[in-house]
Amino acid sequence: MAKWYEEAIFYHIYPLGLLGAPKTHTEDGVTHRLRELDDWVRHMKECGFTATYIGPLFESTSHGYDTRDYKQVDSRLGDNEDFKHFVKLCHENGIRVVVDGVFNHTGREFFAFRDIQKNRENSPYRCWYQDVSFEGNTHYNDGFYYKAWHNCFELANLNLWDRGVKDYLLDVVRFWIDEFDIDGIRLDCADCLQFDFMKELRWVTGQKKEDFWLMGEVIHGDYARWVNDETLHSVTNYELWKGLYSGHNDHNYFEIAHTIRRQFDANGGIYKGCRLYSFVENHDVDRIVNKLNEKGFLQSVYTLLYTLPGIPSVYYGGEWGVEGRKEGACDDGLRPHLVLSEMEANPPIPELKGLLCKLGAIRQANPALTDGVYRELLLTNRQYAFARILGNEAVITAVNNDANPVHVEINCPVSASGAQEALTGTDAELRDGRIIWEMPAYGSAIFVIC
Repeated sequence: MAKWYEEAIFYHIYPLGLLGAPKTHTEDGVTHRLRELDDWVRHMKECGFTATYIGPLFESTSHGYDTRDYKQVDSRLGDNEDFKHFVKLCHENGIRVVVDGVFNHTGREFFAFRDIQKNRENSPYRCWYQDVSFEGNTHYNDGFYYKAWHNCFELANLNLWDRGVKDYLLDVVRFWIDEFDIDGIRLDCADCLQFDFMKELRWVTGQKKEDFWLMGEVIHGDYARWVNDETLHSVTNYELWKGLYSGHNDHNYFEIAHTIRRQFDANGGIYKGCRLYSFVENHDVDRIVNKLNEKGFLQSVYTLLYTLPGIPSVYYGGEWGVEGRKEGACDDGLRPHLVLSEMEANPPIPELKGLLCKLGAIRQANPALTDGVYRELLLTNRQYAFARILGNEAVITAVNNDANPVHVEINCPVSASGAQEALTGTDAELRDGRIIWEMPAYGSAIFVIC
């Protein structure tokens, strides 16, 4: 039986943005914004999402990744009781909850860093950070140097080789599982983390919950270094993310097909058997609407997201086609404040939510889209078709990035008495072992083989 995360459809929430929290702690006390998520849980269930990745949540100074207290929910969002309520409500609605684990670095207001500022060489935490030197300095003029993430000195790199640091962070993870009943952690900057730490984390979380999921943020490199039986269950598939928009913009489905063939082909795919985390936008990259040259591509992009090998994730607002661009180093445009009632009343792209609801229902109804072997069936610059095959069952996806309709004939990879196009509920013509179909402009189709 597949574990929940192998079958999951994720909804990704950046809560400080979605809930309109101030960029820095300008408010006194606690503001209970997390309670506004009650209606969003209903929305997630309605759209067919079975899991949410929400974060960052730790008490922080500004954008959420500069942690100052790992055991407190950010007071701009609420308190620990508010988040317990959210997790409980999600679980009651069949939605798993995965949070951000920011373990590569802390903010400068974290207690260990403040202790070094105060006690310098005598601080018991001087080894908790990388390359601490009291003969150096930074632009903050602390009187000592430390290594920072990408030289952003508001993010001080933790020394994960230090036993005290490891034990502290593992205790934090146990606390979040025991206190909130979370189901998984997305590891921020996983490509910077020490592998022995991730292996210990895998063991600790597996002892707490057998089906606890660990997913890492990895942009470049060999994903198999992270995804294996000892380290993480999954990582972000940035290679596919790039192909999904540029393969459409360049009218070059060969790029997407090559990526999938390289990663998941049954005969030699380097990540065959891995469940990578697929997405078309997130809190760090431009919205897919802004990446695509034609909004008409959205249907085929999302159809591929839901039917290619991988664990699909939709970033909040993506179901309505919300726009947003990164402006220099500023990510604010990617992390907007949204009011659910306003989005439902006036969505930028009205038909998109309905498409995602259908795709979610199709994926959940057809195990081949989760566990099926990938097989390429048709490939040109502008048309692409493939099957997901599970035993005698098969689901075939076809997409068209051309502005004109096109006639396609697709070989059926299993014996079939019929085929239904699941997005429209229309029976497809099956002739001599081939599916005959008229693909609309910028169209997609999903054929369930009978």
